[in-house]
Amino acid sequence: MKLTTGKGLYAITSNADSLEDVKAVLQAGASCLQYREKTNPDPARARALSALCTEYDTVFIINDDPELAKDVNADGVHLGEEDASFTEARKWLGKDAIIGISCYDSMELARHAEKEGADYVAFGSFFPSETKRNPRRPKLELLRAARNKLSIPIVAIGGITPENAEPLLEAGADFIAAIHGLFGQPDPGDAAKRYIELFHQLPDHSPYCNHTIFEEQK
Repeated sequence: MKLTTGKGLYAITSNADSLEDVKAVLQAGASCLQYREKTNPDPARARALSALCTEYDTVFIINDDPELAKDVNADGVHLGEEDASFTEARKWLGKDAIIGISCYDSMELARHAEKEGADYVAFGSFFPSETKRNPRRPKLELLRAARNKLSIPIVAIGGITPENAEPLLEAGADFIAAIHGLFGQPDPGDAAKRYIELFHQLPDHSPYCNHTIFEEQK
């Protein structure tokens, strides 16, 4: 599968979130789910999430760990600057896997990632975040420049809520990533619907549907 066109919610979960909450987010229409567990990744947990994503036709990404992604038959991996290299991940996962790259506040990193063959790039943290304690803080101008200079999808991450996400979408983000904004809320499924509704409200949004965002390689 390859990341293609469209817009949507990029949900990020860990061991701390119940499978029922994850299921509610997938039912609401999240386009992608990332399993992010920095200290104690659990293969059994990853397999359970992979099965849920298969059930709801949602793309499943593993954070940091190409080997785990391959073991649980994930659709791909997301890499930060301290993780495995793009080349190593591609060797592990093959040409059809989705590989996303964190680019923080750097257009230079994003253009390099695209040149290497990344399927998407992520910028952030745009706002104060419980997950990213000492983040580099990109500006909206970076999203506007990325929209003009990159041909691959752009993910915005970091402290993004339904209340502050709209300017990021208007500036050029294709996907909004959320962790606490989903799984830190009393009703993660309802929170997911609030994010997703933002994509429908954009005057020039791409048709929103899971199937328009990822397509099977032939």
